[in-house]
Amino acid sequence: MTPLLRLENLSKCYARGTSREVRPLNGINLAVARGERIVLLGKSGSGKSTVLNLVGGVDTPTSGRVLFDGMDLATMASDELARYRRKEVGFIFQSFNLFPTLTVGENLTLPLELLGVDDDARALRYLNAVGLEGQWDKFPEQLSGGEQQRVAIARALVKEPRLILADEPTGNLDLETGNSILALIDKVCRTAGATLIMATHSAEALWLADRTFRLRAGTLTEVPVAATIQPQEPVA
Repeated sequence: MTPLLRLENLSKCYARGTSREVRPLNGINLAVARGERIVLLGKSGSGKSTVLNLVGGVDTPTSGRVLFDGMDLATMASDELARYRRKEVGFIFQSFNLFPTLTVGENLTLPLELLGVDDDARALRYLNAVGLEGQWDKFPEQLSGGEQQRVAIARALVKEPRLILADEPTGNLDLETGNSILALIDKVCRTAGATLIMATHSAEALWLADRTFRLRAGTLTEVPVAATIQPQEPVA
């Protein structure tokens, strides 16, 4: 079976000053199956976010290819790439990135509107799925950090993408709330059959990975999961 996602000799280089270059990625290769859950470990600045940006189509590689369902992102026309980002990829960020002037419901329906879909019922269904019944008309500032991240997860899933990219999704949360969010991501990705790539510097997320990789000095190495870490309490 053809992998949903394939990275082939992927490199990224940034210029720093006039005589120095930074190469966060140096010829990495990775094949990800449909429905697989991948965790990328690495220190800050190791290139984890760079990988997600390249896979998400918001940055371009210096060399190598990103193939999604056999299609090279670099060969897509600008409108095709925009549709790929809007339809196929759901992003979950450390900082939530909700629109503060929009209600929870409006934050969830916006991705659908960008796809030309008018389906409040679907948005409400995903809001209920993350345990936030009754929060439709609230604004993000009226929610706790954990609740805002739940809204962000619902927003990533509402367009029913095949690929979820999570960049340090628990980085701004306490341990207990973070474990609950990890369990929620695990649950909704399994239910939706979505492929997950999660970047983190913490070992707390290892229990949900099918495979774990470490980014160091521009290279990607698969590592065994040393221990299975279970969330401290079930998802509501």
